[in-house]
Amino acid sequence: MSGRNSTTTVGSLPDTTVESPLVPVALTWLVWTMLAASIAVLAVRIRTGFAWEIPGVVAVDGLTILMWVVVTFFSGIVHSYSRRYMAGSQLKTSFFATVFGFTAVVMGLVAADHLALFGALWLAMGLLMAKLIGIVSGWDQAQAAATVARKYFIASSALLGVALTALWWATGATTVSGITAAADSLGGPVWLVAAGAIVLAAMIQSALLPFHGWLLSSMTAPTPASALMHAGFVNAGGILLTRFAPVITVDATLMLAIVGVGGASAIGGKLLKSVQTDIKGKLGCSTVGQMGFMIMQAGLGFFGAAITHLILHGFYKAYQFLSAGGQVEHTSPSEGTPHTIGTTTSIVGAVVTLLTGIAGGAVFAVLTGKGTKVDSGLLLTFFVVFTTLHAARSAVQHASLPTTARYGAVPLVFFPAIVIYAAVYTGVSGLMPVSPETTELTLLHGIIAVVFVGIYTGIETGIHERSQRLYVALLNAGQPAADTLLTATEDYNEY
Repeated sequence: MSGRNSTTTVGSLPDTTVESPLVPVALTWLVWTMLAASIAVLAVRIRTGFAWEIPGVVAVDGLTILMWVVVTFFSGIVHSYSRRYMAGSQLKTSFFATVFGFTAVVMGLVAADHLALFGALWLAMGLLMAKLIGIVSGWDQAQAAATVARKYFIASSALLGVALTALWWATGATTVSGITAAADSLGGPVWLVAAGAIVLAAMIQSALLPFHGWLLSSMTAPTPASALMHAGFVNAGGILLTRFAPVITVDATLMLAIVGVGGASAIGGKLLKSVQTDIKGKLGCSTVGQMGFMIMQAGLGFFGAAITHLILHGFYKAYQFLSAGGQVEHTSPSEGTPHTIGTTTSIVGAVVTLLTGIAGGAVFAVLTGKGTKVDSGLLLTFFVVFTTLHAARSAVQHASLPTTARYGAVPLVFFPAIVIYAAVYTGVSGLMPVSPETTELTLLHGIIAVVFVGIYTGIETGIHERSQRLYVALLNAGQPAADTLLTATEDYNEY
């Protein structure tokens, strides 16, 4: 387990009482079996359009089955990894039981149709994650982090409760499907309260600014729990917005606001990451930024793109956390430490990067049909170009290959990646319970895009590093709660 300000290699918890491996082994095999079953059900869904429900209680649609596959896959990885990570710890049985319980609750949440069941499972999901954050009862810092997270999660659940109550009051429906079916009749103050509460609940769960404090304070959690948190738990905000898409798309102004808050977190996460000094802190700020991109896609009306983003981000972030120990350098920063921001690129490198980004956007537009009309699809394709430009620039600057080979490898790697992304996006969109909706582009959309690109470019060129005041503000904004910090060696000894 690693602490927030520690450079200790991520490893196993202290060896104490050796427990029987029966529970970890049994739960690990059960989760992998659940994955196999979920994949089989997904195949049936794709082939036959299978759907199932217990009227008024649960409804299994394409999104449900897709999330079952994703959740059980990540849970299986965490279970398998944790068998070695938790070896010899007296917390092993409790940890595995909590992770499995979390998995079961999330699977229930994405299938829940009754409002009370949906709200109860949302709360249970948060409480179980808080328990994982504070699983080490002997560490005061871990308990403090769990308390911080629990407060945020209860607030998110309370907001969702307000939203569900308001929607029930407005429509008379007691199910999610009933509310979404009656969404066209919604409007006025009751709808505004409900829709606003849903967006705020999603923002808290996905750790968007200014609700990112719980995520940055959770670094005392065991590394497998962090992987599950960043690869799965924070994605619940996107799931919530998707489930209630017909409700939040009633008004274009609200959708524009969602784009705005998503963009603010995408930029804010990158800025906060630039002042972090430890591996898990950087990964946490990266998650804040990536969740911002996901929420932006939902705000543009492309819920399939948001789900695609959370799935691919989940793969990436799970790998990053589970391999965090290997990334820790046992050396102190020096003047020779390379910077990742403000690095210059040669003219040839800049041309390769630019052409790769533009061509990547063209490939995405051809394969998906987005960006061929003057609507929100144009912005979606624009962000694909922008993301490709950023990734290609990083590859050109940092790939450990000879210059010529590096320039040639960039398009060879990125074009297939974009093709895969477009294919996944198309497949996910086909499983969505709501049809993709494009929104009309407005001047405000254009302003948000220009401001976003301007700030992002400024960050990449290192302009923000020239302001000491900004640096201090970012440093303060990126700090976890003071009582969650591990600052002394004895803090790591739970026994």
